[in-house]
Amino acid sequence: MSDKPSIRIIYCTQCNWMLRAAWMAQELLFSFGADLGEVTLVPGTGGIYEVHCDGELIWERKRDGGFPEAAELKRRLRDRVWPEKQLGHLDKKP
Repeated sequence: MSDKPSIRIIYCTQCNWMLRAAWMAQELLFSFGADLGEVTLVPGTGGIYEVHCDGELIWERKRDGGFPEAAELKRRLRDRVWPEKQLGHLDKKP
């Protein structure tokens, strides 16, 4: 068992959201790479789209009003696991 965070992206197969989930997994892996223990895609049904970090829900499509922007999800993950970590241009104010 790794001491690094485990990410689960649960997506609806009925809604064909697999590519969206895979893209988000790729974005997280690109930004956090070796700092992550694993990123797992989990097929579901019923319009589900959730992102969990070590069992904690950090994004839920219905609760949070749609799908996350990659930058917002990266900030939420960083704030939960590595609050001191800089995300470069994602941390700059518009």
